[in-house]
Amino acid sequence: MGLLAVVVAVLLGAGTAFAAYGYDRSSRTRILPGVRVGGIAVGGMTRDQAIRAVTARADTSLGGDLLVTAAGYSWHVTPAALGTRADVNGAVDQAFAAADRLSLLSRVFHRVAGKPVYADIPVEYAHDQAKVRAFVQQAYDEVTEPAVDAGIDLVDNELVMRKSKPGEELKAQVGAARILRAIDRRLSSVQVPVKAVEPKVTAATLGKTIVVDLSENQLYLYDGFKVERQYPVATAAPGYSTPVGSWDVVNKAENPGWYNPDPDGWGAGLPLYIPPGPENPLGTRAIYLSAPGIRIHGTYASSSIGTYASHGCIRMYISDSQELYPLVPVGTKVIIKP
Repeated sequence: MGLLAVVVAVLLGAGTAFAAYGYDRSSRTRILPGVRVGGIAVGGMTRDQAIRAVTARADTSLGGDLLVTAAGYSWHVTPAALGTRADVNGAVDQAFAAADRLSLLSRVFHRVAGKPVYADIPVEYAHDQAKVRAFVQQAYDEVTEPAVDAGIDLVDNELVMRKSKPGEELKAQVGAARILRAIDRRLSSVQVPVKAVEPKVTAATLGKTIVVDLSENQLYLYDGFKVERQYPVATAAPGYSTPVGSWDVVNKAENPGWYNPDPDGWGAGLPLYIPPGPENPLGTRAIYLSAPGIRIHGTYASSSIGTYASHGCIRMYISDSQELYPLVPVGTKVIIKP
C-alpha cells in the first residue's frame, strides 16, 4: 500500500474525510514543506516568520554596493538608495498560494509526510524611476564635456583663434536602463556608455569674419582661419572712437543716403540729408554694424585712408568697399581690436 493511501486510511479511520479537512484547515497557517522564496527555505514557517527571513535577505541585497562607471568617473550607490524596494509580502503570499494548487488529499499528504513540493517563488523588485533618473542626471552633469565650436574671438584685446573640439555626454536613457538591469540581476558593477558630441561649427564651416586692427588701420576678411582679403582703412580721429569689441553685421545698403547723425554737434552746418552721389560721405556701399552708429563704408575722401580721420566709422576706398560688400552677409562677425 502506498504512503498516500496509508495516510488517507489513517485519517479516515480517525474520523473519515472530515478529519482530513479539519487537519488541512488547521495547518494553513504554515507554508507547505519544500517551498522556497527567493532561494530561502520557508517550508513550515508562519507568515511572520517567512516575511522576516525573506526581508533579511532582501535588505542585504538592496544594501549591497553597486559600482557605476562612465568615461573614467565612478560612483558607489546601493539599490535601496536608488529607490528599489522588494515585494516580500507578495512573494510570501504566493508561497502560501502554492497549497491552493494541490488537492486536499495531496496537501495533507505533503504536510503529514513532510514531502517537499519543490516550488521557488521569486521576489519581485519595484524600481523608483524618478530616483534613478535623478542619479543619472547627476552623473550626466559630471561627465558632460560640451563641444567647442571653432571661432575667432577678442580676448584681452588680442585676437584668438579657437579650434573646434568634440565633446562627450552620457547616454542617459541607456544608462538608466543598464542600471535597472544590473539591480535586477544583482550585479556589483555596471558601465554606462557615453557618446561623442560633434561641434556645430568647425574651421571648415566657420565662414567669414571681419577683423579691423586699429593699430594698423587695416581690415582683414577671414574665411575660417585664413585671411581672404586685406584692405587699408581709416578709423576714428582723435576725440572720437571706433569701438573696440565684437559686433555683427546687421544691415547692408547699396548707394545709401546719408542722414546727419549729429546736427547739433560735429554735423552742425552740414545738410540733414545727402542723397547718393559724389558728395555722400558713405560712398557707394555701407555695411551697418551692431555697434550704434558705426558702419564700414566707402569714401570719396580717399586721402584719409590709412589715417585716423573718421567720426568713428571705418572708411574704405570706394573700389575696396564694393569688393568687400558681396563677400559679407548679414550676421557676419566683426571684431575691432585696438
